[in-house]
Amino acid sequence: MSATAGQAQQQRDLAERLGVKPGHVVQEIGWDDDCDEQVRQSVAAGEGVELVGEDYEDVVDGVLLWWRDEDGDLVDALVDALTPLADGGYILLLTPKAGRPGHVEPSEIGEAAPTAGLSQTSTFSAGKNWSATRLVAPKARR
Repeated sequence: MSATAGQAQQQRDLAERLGVKPGHVVQEIGWDDDCDEQVRQSVAAGEGVELVGEDYEDVVDGVLLWWRDEDGDLVDALVDALTPLADGGYILLLTPKAGRPGHVEPSEIGEAAPTAGLSQTSTFSAGKNWSATRLVAPKARR
């Protein structure tokens, strides 16, 4: 396998772990120079995936939320990220790993998510310096 083919496979694998599906519209919030370009490229490289900015004003399938400890109130940010989210949508909360500047304690995420009306489904490594936490709104009971 060539280096290019191997890199493309790694991008597909990461996008799959993140839960990004073909045709999804994913809104990116909180991007800055410290963000992991490989994560962004993995999301954008999905078949028919559209990565849109914070000013996008339509419904999205997912939100890529880059968050650092000094960024403010996490609950408020999560509630704001829910606004454009389609039913069944997801928030991918990306935070610096432990020992990195801006690290967010897992307990803070664990407290903020339910307060914002979200459930945490998984947390995993999303690159050298970032962890990803997948958050979803609970399905309404019938």
